[in-house]
Amino acid sequence: MRVIRVDASTATILLTEAPAPKVRDRQTGEIAKDTVSGEALMTIGVVYIDEGESSLIQVTVPESGVTDGLTVGAPVSLPGLVARPWQSVFNGRERHGIAYRATAVMPGAFQMAQAG
Repeated sequence: MRVIRVDASTATILLTEAPAPKVRDRQTGEIAKDTVSGEALMTIGVVYIDEGESSLIQVTVPESGVTDGLTVGAPVSLPGLVARPWQSVFNGRERHGIAYRATAVMPGAFQMAQAG
C-alpha cells in the first residue's frame, strides 16, 4: 500500500493519551516491533486540528522516538508523520482504515492564528 506524507506544519496536535507499548497479540501480550530495526513500538493518542476540523487518531512511534517532557493535553510535534491505508479480513469481515506513524513525538507549540 502507498504511504502518504502528512504535512502537519499548519496543524495543532494535542496529546490525548500518553505513550504506551503497542501490543501485537492481545492474547499473549506480545509487544509490536519494527520489522526493519526490531525496535519496540509505542502508540500515542492525539487530536489533530487543522483548518477548523479535528480528528482523534492513534499514532505509532518507535520507542527511541518518545522524548521526555510530554504532557497529556499539551501540544506535540510529530516529525515524519505518514498515513498508510490498510485493509484486512478478520473472521470473514473486511476491515479497513488508516494507520499513522511518526519517527518521534516531542513537546510542541500551539500554532498562532494568522490575522486576516
